[in-house]
Amino acid sequence: MAVRKKRSISIPPELDAEIAAAAHAAGMSYSAWVAQTARKEFIIRAGLEAVSQYEAEHGPFTPGEIAEADAWAARVTQPSGTRRSA
Repeated sequence: MAVRKKRSISIPPELDAEIAAAAHAAGMSYSAWVAQTARKEFIIRAGLEAVSQYEAEHGPFTPGEIAEADAWAARVTQPSGTRRSA
């Protein structure tokens, strides 16, 4: 069994309801959904830090590079049934 740390937190009622609904829709427990969402936040932060480090060493990304990255992100985040090959 995985080790877990119990916490008691306070959340505004409207946010609590949104989390409960999102967890239910994902077929997850409330705690699992919160943990997964926190992990995603840390991944995003690490990615943003990596971009900052890259730009510090190599200069900022060009508008064309950013547009290409935006197009790629839009493609890969579409639901699987609607993706088109690149």
